[in-house]
Amino acid sequence: MQPKSETLEDFYNRYPAKRPAAYDPALPSETGHFNVYRRDSCNRYAPYNRRDYYKISLIRGQGNLYFADKTIEINQPALVFFNPKVPYAWEAVSEVQAGYFCLFTDGFINTKGNESILESPLFQVGCSPVFFLSPEQDEHIGRFFERMVSERDSEYAHKFELLRNYVNLVIHEALKMHPAESHHPTSASARIASLFIELLERQFPVDSVEHSLKLRTANDYAERLSIHPNHLNRAVKEVTGKTTTDHIAERIVREARALLMHTDWSVSQIGYSLGFEYPAYFNNFFKKQTQATPRSLRK
Repeated sequence: MQPKSETLEDFYNRYPAKRPAAYDPALPSETGHFNVYRRDSCNRYAPYNRRDYYKISLIRGQGNLYFADKTIEINQPALVFFNPKVPYAWEAVSEVQAGYFCLFTDGFINTKGNESILESPLFQVGCSPVFFLSPEQDEHIGRFFERMVSERDSEYAHKFELLRNYVNLVIHEALKMHPAESHHPTSASARIASLFIELLERQFPVDSVEHSLKLRTANDYAERLSIHPNHLNRAVKEVTGKTTTDHIAERIVREARALLMHTDWSVSQIGYSLGFEYPAYFNNFFKKQTQATPRSLRK
């Protein structure tokens, strides 16, 4: 299988019973798209793909979440945030699968006064998407989802505004669990480092064997950011403790692991998609970074 992007239409084709009667992918919606369900009607396996929509799941039941290049074991109630930038798969382990999930498009949540929600740490690439819950937190957040399910089927004229408020409440409950950090860099070095990390993450995930990474070296990033490579490296090293080259190499290795684990692409195709002109260059790079060959990891 290949890490493509699943659309809402793909989702509703997989779950025809969940398709809203009024849903038409060809017609734009002023309110975006939103839906919510109980998880007991879902398949036990969701394929490894990116989605072109956001999703929040309250998982009750055991399973494995394959998120980018990580495997996260879910063995207690958990709140999980998914965004269109990162591919993932779900494999149920326990027979009982309960809880809820809602899915929505950028147009649903990204309204005036609400723009910062999708920029929060919950939906950022590189952050852990999983929040394990205490019984009290599970019950509290479950009530919000149950209200969403009830409101989805109501005739209330402003129900989408109300549903948006419930989603915001769930998001803010998770933000309260997130360690307090400053996510708005103030120094010049911090701003440069933040711009570099953002630009780096935009190159991923890799979706096609037909395209190769455009930015591969520190010089490439410096040129795109219109600063001298030495200036970029000093700023990144000062803020993160790692060089620009270290960050690029680590991110390429993470993507390589994900592609080796979750696609049927050949090693040479993976190397080319990650910017390596020849398979030998990719093999040497991967072995230097991981002390293993790509083929040995795949086996």
